Amino acid sequence: MEEINITAKMQFFFHPFSTDPEVQIAIFVVFLVMYLTSLIGNAAITVIVQVNHCLHTPMYFFLANLAVLEIFYTSSIAPLALANLLSMGKTPVSIPGCGTQMFFFVFLGGADCVLLAIMAYDRFIAICYPLRYTLIMSWSLCVELMVGSLMLGFLLSLPLTILIFHLPFCNNNEIYHFYCDMPAVMRLACADTRVHRTALYIISFIVLSVPLSLISVSYSFILAAILRIRSTEGRHRAFSTCSSHITVVLLQYGCTSFIYLSPSSRYSPEMGQMVSVVYTFITPILNPLIYSMRNKELKDALRKALRRF
Repeated sequence: MEEINITAKMQFFFHPFSTDPEVQIAIFVVFLVMYLTSLIGNAAITVIVQVNHCLHTPMYFFLANLAVLEIFYTSSIAPLALANLLSMGKTPVSIPGCGTQMFFFVFLGGADCVLLAIMAYDRFIAICYPLRYTLIMSWSLCVELMVGSLMLGFLLSLPLTILIFHLPFCNNNEIYHFYCDMPAVMRLACADTRVHRTALYIISFIVLSVPLSLISVSYSFILAAILRIRSTEGRHRAFSTCSSHITVVLLQYGCTSFIYLSPSSRYSPEMGQMVSVVYTFITPILNPLIYSMRNKELKDALRKALRRF
């Protein structure tokens, strides 16, 4: 009973990156610039796809939804992280607030991983079965796949968040991170967390390995189909539609696998912080840049939009 009362009253604090205020301000400025850049870039992709009828295809439908997911994904982390940087780690977060942040981070991150697999499937159909593409990738199927990715993210996030926040938290209330990440929060529990760590590992393995396997299979067939194309221009065009997606997949899955699939004995709070910066701040910036630089139709639409201004 005493542990429950302590947990209910507890507030968490995030460990500052540095004890030097000038360093903290410098990191704040960098994080703020990255956050605003990611918001502007992903919002631009969403608007451009929405207003250009020539981009109303399944591929750009999924790309626009990925951009929207990235906006909410980084927004679930950035505001609290920025406030914490300004306050030198003195911004408190309640147990319900920490749980809410964790839920949305896992929910949106899981949906993001599933959506990347759906986008690989879309490219597989477009390149391997071009004559049947519009028939297979109907708008009803696209909507169902998008809703399915959100549902899977929700169903994976909710039980994990509930499981972790049923743990008792006693005296140690400093999270060695800049947001409520699951491994960092579990380290503060004053109870045996072996079951929780195992559950986290299993769910993380499912979320990462199953979509990544589907992506790998899709691109195996795509590569075989591209190699059968006789013209150099045709091969280049087919590959350019996939290279940007492959780059995003490698960034997203590489970083998250490092954090959530590494043995808990090798987990380093310092390394966890640094790697997490990549997939919470840097990847949401790179996604719109990678897609806009590698995609001719999107670049043309962006140029037209800039000329209007």
